[in-house]
Amino acid sequence: MQAHTASGAPRDFTPGAGLPGDRGARLAAREAFVSLKRSFLDALESVPAAEWLRVQVRAAEEPVDLWLLRAPVFAALSRMDADSRTHRQRLHRSLDTIFLDLETGSAFMQL
Repeated sequence: MQAHTASGAPRDFTPGAGLPGDRGARLAAREAFVSLKRSFLDALESVPAAEWLRVQVRAAEEPVDLWLLRAPVFAALSRMDADSRTHRQRLHRSLDTIFLDLETGSAFMQL
């Protein structure tokens, strides 16, 4: 037997099908990820001997991949001149756009 919906129209079980807003949300998330990836690559552009990190950033497929690379990238930037401070700040802002709820709290946070 086949189940029918109230309107009599067949149900759509196509994977990935959804509301138009779902597609918009996926596109916005992808654009944010690409922007974050560009921020990482821009920050690493002036770092000598950072080719391994650049390869890892290019190979990242998800925002969490970049999150895991943040410590080595910031370590590489800390060895640079004052210009790297600007790169670090931009990178922090870019990370904050995707990972909003991961801000460090103060000692006075509510439990």
